[in-house]
Amino acid sequence: MSTTDVPLLEIDGLSVSYGKVEALHGFSLRLSQGQVVTVIGPNGAGKTTLLAATAGLLPSRGTLRLDGEPIDRLTVEERAQRGLCLVPEKRELFTTMTVEDNLLLGTYPRVLRRDRHPSDGIEQVYALFPRLKERRRQEAGTLSGGERQMLALGRALVGKPRVLMLDEPSLGLAPLIVREIFNVIGRLRAMGVATLLVEQNARAALQASDYGYVLETGELRMQGAAQALADDPRIVETYLGLGRAAPEPTPR
Repeated sequence: MSTTDVPLLEIDGLSVSYGKVEALHGFSLRLSQGQVVTVIGPNGAGKTTLLAATAGLLPSRGTLRLDGEPIDRLTVEERAQRGLCLVPEKRELFTTMTVEDNLLLGTYPRVLRRDRHPSDGIEQVYALFPRLKERRRQEAGTLSGGERQMLALGRALVGKPRVLMLDEPSLGLAPLIVREIFNVIGRLRAMGVATLLVEQNARAALQASDYGYVLETGELRMQGAAQALADDPRIVETYLGLGRAAPEPTPR
């Protein structure tokens, strides 16, 4: 599916403070249906704060719109009901519950929307992650780190989100599992899911994305098409390492 020029999620002038410390200052972003947008930056740049504020977990200043409608004053539950879903870095699974029960909990936004068949997305998740189907009767706490990330992502997907926000989905995972997670992100794009990705693995994030933002000390430093950012010598040196020669700077 091709992306559309009409933003599904609009963030304008978003600012977040922890006491007197401003962690995010005047950040703006656009995300369209079927588009993958990534936000990269060093630790402490404000990336997780951005996702938490967008999900409604932190108080913020600025404007948030979903499909053109303001969501600034909506609760976390109301934003989830509208189709905004966050997969946090810590995954936050119910470890003493089975894989399938964790997935059933993920259908809650669809229950709120009075969907007649809220659990029909579970088989789709099993198709994306066959290992979860094999382990559907296991307690979530017995899964490997990669399987837990698959379950966290699957639990979000059964709610049929319109905007999926992923906080460090590759953190602590083996390269093979990281590749699998990013392959799924590509498949979600084809399904029309809009994905906002926060990721320390800048190379993998830019390869999987259409557009990127660079956040440093709470402020936007750069933005542009993901491939253009991946080729920019400043990004290569700072975030991608010096494993290859930096291209000549592109006139801006």
